[in-house]
Amino acid sequence: MRFSIRHETTYQYGTRVQYSIQQLRQTPSNTPSQFVIRWNIDAPNKLANSYDTYGNILHTLVLTRPHQSIRLMVEGEIETVALQDGRLLEGAGRIPLPHFTCQTRLTLPNEALTKMAADAGPLVTPDQLVSLAQQIGGRVEYRTGITAVTSTAAEALALGNGVCQDHAHLMLALCRARGLPARYVSGYVDVGEVSDAASHAWVDVWLEDAGWVAVDVSHACFASEKYCRVAVGRDYESAAPVRGMRVGGGEEELEVTVAVDQVVTNQ
Repeated sequence: MRFSIRHETTYQYGTRVQYSIQQLRQTPSNTPSQFVIRWNIDAPNKLANSYDTYGNILHTLVLTRPHQSIRLMVEGEIETVALQDGRLLEGAGRIPLPHFTCQTRLTLPNEALTKMAADAGPLVTPDQLVSLAQQIGGRVEYRTGITAVTSTAAEALALGNGVCQDHAHLMLALCRARGLPARYVSGYVDVGEVSDAASHAWVDVWLEDAGWVAVDVSHACFASEKYCRVAVGRDYESAAPVRGMRVGGGEEELEVTVAVDQVVTNQ
């Protein structure tokens, strides 16, 4: 499938910012399951290009002149292929698998999560991972405005509400509690008319007999050809689309719009 993607992020500050630095993980890589046809980031200054620890494409934006807003515009087109049972068409990758069995601050299980992991049933096939995603959805309803980017898996479970980021963290916590390597994925998904879900998060879980299996926890399905992978990490903090710091600025207002549209090609 071929998609066009448009992602606009605008920061507006109450007072002038004297200095700011932003790290952008907003550029997908070519993989066996996706091909980047074109991609561009429009930013208010030159971007420094590098790669982070997980192999994600990383752009760094530094603004040293006073400013009261930052606008980032990402536009591109990508082509993907279908994945059988969510199985990625790649090997284990450059990061040792045990690294993805380590819990983080956002996924550290409490007593309730530990019990949920023990009661989850077998986790040895791709279908059983989807079943676990269904269990998570039954405990944590998709609802915006309840959690924040700093919320942990344990907090989301206690609240019974969360968004895709929280669902992903819950899946990571449960799989890692069972000794399964699992990593956080950020990117985009074609969800038709549901525009607020176009920017998305899901997980990859390593199964001995299947390799990496991509699972959309929020929709309890495999993340296949409708998904554009952008960054991976141990949790949101290492795969966030935009992270940064600033000097000055006062209160901050953030506006984000994302559009993912299928491109019809002539054969």
